Amino acid sequence: MVEPSPRAARRRVGVLRRSPPGSLEHSVLEVLWDGGGWLTPGQVHERLATGRPLGYTTVMTVLVRLWRKGLVEREKTGRSYSYRPTSSREESVAERMEAILAAAADRPAALGRFIERLNDAERAQLRRLLGGRRRT
Repeated sequence: MVEPSPRAARRRVGVLRRSPPGSLEHSVLEVLWDGGGWLTPGQVHERLATGRPLGYTTVMTVLVRLWRKGLVEREKTGRSYSYRPTSSREESVAERMEAILAAAADRPAALGRFIERLNDAERAQLRRLLGGRRRT
């Protein structure tokens, strides 16, 4: 049985904004995204290449924090839990992009600057994506 996070219900209706993950949280999410399914804290710990010693309990703490933020869900596996992300890597990036644009004093200018930095293939893809959307 999947256990919803304490904030999951509020997050689903958009009442509570998720705080962005820190660098270790982001590294754990990367492992979970690459894992493609449910992973135990031990499996995350084994796959995490941080370049510094990292304790198993630290990984468990990070997973619980991510669960409380609604970024992962967990499922009871024996005496422990297994975890998986609640959204894809691409959805997470899109949420961060939206938050960054929301912080801009001049959103159109920030968006224009972003588009200027895209290469030709990315601009063409953006045109295709925008052309496929119905205007409201």
